[in-house]
Amino acid sequence: MGKLVVSLDNVVIKEFQITKERTTLGRRPYNDIVIDNLAVSGEHAVLTAAQSDVFIEDLNSTNGTYINGKAVKKQLLSNNDVVEVGKYRIKFLAEDAEDYEKTMILRPGAFGRAPGVIGAPPTAATPPAAGPASIKVLNGGAAGREVLLTKVVTTVGKPGVQVASVTKRPGGYVLSHVEGSRRPSVNGQPVGEESISLKHGDIIDLAGTQMQFVQN
Repeated sequence: MGKLVVSLDNVVIKEFQITKERTTLGRRPYNDIVIDNLAVSGEHAVLTAAQSDVFIEDLNSTNGTYINGKAVKKQLLSNNDVVEVGKYRIKFLAEDAEDYEKTMILRPGAFGRAPGVIGAPPTAATPPAAGPASIKVLNGGAAGREVLLTKVVTTVGKPGVQVASVTKRPGGYVLSHVEGSRRPSVNGQPVGEESISLKHGDIIDLAGTQMQFVQN
């Protein structure tokens, strides 16, 4: 039936596979897709799947639901349609669509929260306290290269193949799966829906490339 790719400021936050007939979207925790933002109504919109078609309907939300910049009440979604809810952009990808083009912009983002829950980026008023760290490539043509983790969120991998994010938190660094049918692994353990905490010396396997997490 397709999937939804949620992004904020051109940074992909989460992907949702549409697997059932009715999928709700809103700020309340009981929704299938929870967007924890005040611009989003408690029960904002609903997606209804009928065979290969997916419709979206606005549930009389306060700020409205937009598709490709146009306010809608109910509309059939087409491949690559962009649904706008508050500041969030939700791209609809039909089941047989090609891999979407990803914009790899390293900006602060919100990854690794509870499954399905999306929040705003950390503000400058609460800077993370984790110490400096880096990722060192161990094999391949880039072996020996070291990437300093100077941003709140750093994305690594091959767009369209496998992408992961390393997020700097007050208590340390965590790795999250962002894109790709195969999931990255840490010390041989695949990354699930929730983030995995990183510690010095951990070996990350991403798109066939092995990297080591180094923290001073």
